[in-house]
Amino acid sequence: IDYLANRIPNPLVQCSGYLGVTASTWDNHAKKGAGGITTKSIWLNEHKGHPNPVILANEDFIINAVGVPDAGIKKAVEEFEEYLKRKNGVPLIVNIIGGKADDFVAIAEEVSKLKPPLIEVNISCPNVEAEHGKPFATDCPAAAELTRRLKKVTNIPLIIKLSPNVEDIRLIAKAVVDAGADGITAINTYGPGMVIDIDSAQPILANKFGGVSGPGIKPLAVKNVFDIASVTDVPIIGMGGIKTGRDAIEMMMAGATLVGLGSALYYRGEDAFKIILDEMVEWCEVNKVKSFKEIIGKTRKVLMQNKL
Repeated sequence: IDYLANRIPNPLVQCSGYLGVTASTWDNHAKKGAGGITTKSIWLNEHKGHPNPVILANEDFIINAVGVPDAGIKKAVEEFEEYLKRKNGVPLIVNIIGGKADDFVAIAEEVSKLKPPLIEVNISCPNVEAEHGKPFATDCPAAAELTRRLKKVTNIPLIIKLSPNVEDIRLIAKAVVDAGADGITAINTYGPGMVIDIDSAQPILANKFGGVSGPGIKPLAVKNVFDIASVTDVPIIGMGGIKTGRDAIEMMMAGATLVGLGSALYYRGEDAFKIILDEMVEWCEVNKVKSFKEIIGKTRKVLMQNKL
């Protein structure tokens, strides 16, 4: 994808669903140093999500069962249009979600009218599994067929967001790429997980269970990205527990073209994009790396050289 390779100001993009759902908030994050902004997941119609409490964070992980609340496509389009007017040079990646394949298709058609640079397809959210059955991201044929259907109704590049909650993520990645996916986002949250308040013996989240993100899942996310890069040659947005510049470089060495920041905004504040990018630049200067492109997939190349 040209945008993933050349037309994003820096390799750090905001993950879907973090800190704000309005054009003004996205614009603020762009000014704070984000190389790209991913919207929260957009439903065709209003989606209520889960009741509070929906999130818990500590120094090791974040667990959430927000349930992907949204006002629906009509409200989202208003915000998209407003953001696109800003012309701040930071592309908007529009994330879409649906309970059924037909919903995904309808949303993709509507979103495409705005001509965003990229559409990210969330086929992997664990927080809506009970409502809509098995996520597309856990079923190779279903994921591939959905990708094919979406490619027929839009000429906007499609990035498919995958779940780590599968036996072998390589199979799903290859299936959607073979079906026409232009890129992969990996990974969504792990889980569902559970946290219990031992004083009341009750689950802390109202939904009882939730998706796990944050620093604790980083090694698992790196492995997933490494695996996906081993069977596909499309750009990958790698994410999952990235907190420092070294973390981001590690993710790129595993095979990520871009790196998504989500929980980092909680752990390091709203200036996380600038802080982490500065750390990446400093590391590159010390190690005489002239371009971030030099480190993409470097670990696999080193491993192959060591075998010779």
